[in-house]
Amino acid sequence: MVRDAYYKHAHVRASPPRLSLNVNCETLTPEQAITVVASLANEAGSMVALSFFYWAIGSDKFRHFMRLYIVCAASLIGNGNSERANEVMQCMVKSFAEIGRLKEAIDMALEMQNQGLVPTTRLMNFVMEVAIGRGFLDYAENVFDYLSERGVCPDPNSYKLMVVAYCRMGSILEADAWLRKLIDRDFVIDNATLTLITNSFCEKGFVTRAIWYFRKMADMGLAPNVLNYTSLINGLCKKGSIKQGFELLEEMVRKGWKPNVYTHTALIDGLCKKGWSDKAFRLFLKLVRSENYKPNVLTYTAMISGYCRENKMNRAEMLFSRMQEQGLIPNTNTYTTLIDGHCKGGNFERAYELMGIMTDAGFSPNICTYNALIDGLCKRGRFEEACKMLKKCFQSGLEADLFTYSILINEQCKRASIEQALALLSRMIKLAVQPDIHTYTIMISALCKQKRMKESEKIFEEAIRLGLVPTKKTYTSMIGGFCRDGNANLAIKFFHRMSDYGCLPDSITYCALISGLCKESRLKEARRLYDSMLDKGLTPCEVTRLTLAYEYCKKNESANALLILERLENKLWIRTVNTLVRKLCSEKKVGMAALFFHKLTDKETRVDRVTLAAFMTACYESNKYALLSDLTKRIREGNAATPNLVDGST
Repeated sequence: MVRDAYYKHAHVRASPPRLSLNVNCETLTPEQAITVVASLANEAGSMVALSFFYWAIGSDKFRHFMRLYIVCAASLIGNGNSERANEVMQCMVKSFAEIGRLKEAIDMALEMQNQGLVPTTRLMNFVMEVAIGRGFLDYAENVFDYLSERGVCPDPNSYKLMVVAYCRMGSILEADAWLRKLIDRDFVIDNATLTLITNSFCEKGFVTRAIWYFRKMADMGLAPNVLNYTSLINGLCKKGSIKQGFELLEEMVRKGWKPNVYTHTALIDGLCKKGWSDKAFRLFLKLVRSENYKPNVLTYTAMISGYCRENKMNRAEMLFSRMQEQGLIPNTNTYTTLIDGHCKGGNFERAYELMGIMTDAGFSPNICTYNALIDGLCKRGRFEEACKMLKKCFQSGLEADLFTYSILINEQCKRASIEQALALLSRMIKLAVQPDIHTYTIMISALCKQKRMKESEKIFEEAIRLGLVPTKKTYTSMIGGFCRDGNANLAIKFFHRMSDYGCLPDSITYCALISGLCKESRLKEARRLYDSMLDKGLTPCEVTRLTLAYEYCKKNESANALLILERLENKLWIRTVNTLVRKLCSEKKVGMAALFFHKLTDKETRVDRVTLAAFMTACYESNKYALLSDLTKRIREGNAATPNLVDGST
């Protein structure tokens, strides 16, 4: 009967043809199905047996009966039809993945090699694809390695599967490793995959690497299309590399590709994020006048965002009205952008009005909308109102996200409510909202300001354990905290740790540590750091310049104080020495103040009124009239311009 049905349908193009048997599956036992498959393979050939097999697994009764797949594949192998046996194994993997038995099915498919199965590249790719689809990337890698070692030759798709999977997961380092393997085999990806790679790499900050792959694929014969160029231009603009973005645009045009609305939108958005809204608007107008492409909702939103960033709210509102006149409907992101701009400007009346318009238009405010309002209210000191807005947010069914918690933690820290901030941090972790390094830094900074260094160090190590990378601000907060706490040794340890991990200290970091060392009278170490930062082209702040110079003066080492100041540019030198003279005068160190005042009059033709008044007062109070007389003489002989305080004339 099976044979007759097969030949009856043999003219159908499906290979093998799907049978229509007048048999009730319920009357057929699994063992009988196995026997039929084996017999048909032996007596009627592989295609007839395969036709019955497909008919059988079309029924739920046999679909998940593993022995049927194994016997069918073994029978086909016995007939020398390994290709069809691979096909049966693919069916088995797919069927058992549906019921959560994927690994069991794959293991059995691999075990069939002992029965003579010669796995094909197609089988390997299929198994990997199903495993990846179920989230088993490690298992897919194991299958790749196992079959590759046993003679199965991976093709470009084998590598592409892993690259795409890791890109979609945001695991860029793993995707990069697989791409290198692909290139080593001289395989080229397709345009769609290149777009995904570019978007994924750029999103995670690996823009330089994305450019390298873009160029490499072009060198290997792939012709980038408008989507490839646009995705890379978008990545460059988000990084702030606007010039490179426009250079790529020119290259794209030279190669015959016309930029589309998304290309222009990426450039407009990049210009706006740089604070160049006027330049962005010129490009926007070019798009408006174009016959081929017109600005879309994304373009208008990018332009509105640019104006909001620069607090040009009238222009933002003008564009908001203009887009609606053009028949475009603002989306949630457009409304949120405009609401955020008004909140930053303190215009909460308009922000609330826009929220109402947005709701009436059928758009529900999302967590970003509420975050904009909560953040704006907090920054304006309207904390109670912000709490009410947060309550309204929860009542609408939304859940707080990372940014919400960061706003609230920051506000509590500003209010010195550290315990409440710590409770919020604990709560967000319990609710599986993963803090980022910015959130941890807010908390660390607040604890350091209160000299709660054990707690701040614990939170710092927790961030490291979670794989977060501390920023300059994180390290500087820790260094400043240890210095406030009188523990310069630990501050130095964190300073070196910062450099070891590739995070370069800035002038704020150096100044915090130098101040800490000065507090402990460790002037040699402070001096080395001071010289080091100047060698790196960093400028010490006035507090640091003054602190270090004054510490030397306290030890009667005015020569060293002068030496460290001599490395400054003239303008900074004059400002610092003026402040130092006033400081020395307030501490009644008039003789040393006179020394620096003499140096000041040698360099500056105009004497600072406040400095001179401070020096005169100190001289009178200390009965050092000779010093004042000597200074007056020097000023007159040097023809320095002075306020008429020396001789009492008006």
